[in-house]
Amino acid sequence: MPQSKRVEFKGAQGDTLAAKLELPGGTPRAYALFAHCFSCSKDIHAASRIARRLARHGIAVLRFDFTGLGQSEGDFANTNFSSNIDDLVKAAEHLSEAYEPPSLLIGHSLGGAAVVAAASRIKSTKAVVTIGAPADADHVALQFEDSVPEIEANGEATVSLAGRPFKIKKQFLDDISGRSLEDAASQLKSPILICHAPLDNTVGIDNATRLFVAAKHPKSFISLDGADHLLTRETDSLFVADIVSAWAARYAAPDPLPAPPKPVKDGVVVQETRLGKFQNWVVNQDIATLADEPASVGGDDSGMTPYGYVAAGLAACTSMTLRMYADHKKLSLDRVTVAVRHNKNHVEDCESCEAGKPAKIDVFEKDIRLEGELTPDERERLLEIAGRCPVHRTLHEEVRINSQLVD
Repeated sequence: MPQSKRVEFKGAQGDTLAAKLELPGGTPRAYALFAHCFSCSKDIHAASRIARRLARHGIAVLRFDFTGLGQSEGDFANTNFSSNIDDLVKAAEHLSEAYEPPSLLIGHSLGGAAVVAAASRIKSTKAVVTIGAPADADHVALQFEDSVPEIEANGEATVSLAGRPFKIKKQFLDDISGRSLEDAASQLKSPILICHAPLDNTVGIDNATRLFVAAKHPKSFISLDGADHLLTRETDSLFVADIVSAWAARYAAPDPLPAPPKPVKDGVVVQETRLGKFQNWVVNQDIATLADEPASVGGDDSGMTPYGYVAAGLAACTSMTLRMYADHKKLSLDRVTVAVRHNKNHVEDCESCEAGKPAKIDVFEKDIRLEGELTPDERERLLEIAGRCPVHRTLHEEVRINSQLVD
């Protein structure tokens, strides 16, 4: 299973920057670097959701707080767009030294502009993704435009961004003034995926058009229909992550899994992937999934355990049997949920056990939830039927397994 690891590294101004590395189970397909939006942090919903989802797709993602933001050290007032780019380069250096150079750069809002500008300095970059990115760095000044005259006159001002006070200095305005990202986009030597919401009220869709026109092929655009600028809805963040994973497989994060074996008639075929100690393909007809063991016993947590599949078969068979019976009897059964837990219990009375030695038996605990307007008698009858499902009965009966070597 994916895991989140706290990381620290030195930023461009010498301050300690706080980061999180989302790691997939097993060997990562690639490493990605994620830059968050202006004045936000690495833990904003969009950043955390996209990073964790990508980890589930096998891509390790480092997200960090820029200098002076979130849990990072430093004074935000002394930072600017250029220092953010420098921090990105430092983050890439840390990944390269501690893990693996990032092949994928992902940026949200001003972070998207930053990864476009930083790509030429991060030599390992194979692909770039922007989400709601502006085509001009000075677009961010619109968030505090009422305070710009005061900043120009006094050299600084405290502005409110997302309900929090931030000190903005004139040097910040000078740094972003006239800073177009179209030139940087046109000079990209890596494929770019531009994601933008048509109804983005913070950074208009025209910014995506400008970046797309400026960039050279291969370039792609994904419309985030119905999303807002911050990807507030979880479904929008997950959609972005799923698209990025599929797109990056072509350019920056190839799927290392070998093709699954061909199915066998009337059966299941299992084959080692050789990418992990226990990882196996499980193929049933046209459906291919993974089997594995937990990391605690040397596995990669990349799929269900063998006993997990047994428990899943019992639970699925129970649910299907109840549905078949309820429909046949026209019972008001709206939904069935079956939870199965497996463990080995010691037994004191066992006729077939060897004398003087403790014995264990396999126990499957089956919890059944029945939803619908059912009478007590109907519920009891359904519980009785649950014990008659084919897999349940197979597990109770003597089973013969014949094994032979084949060419």
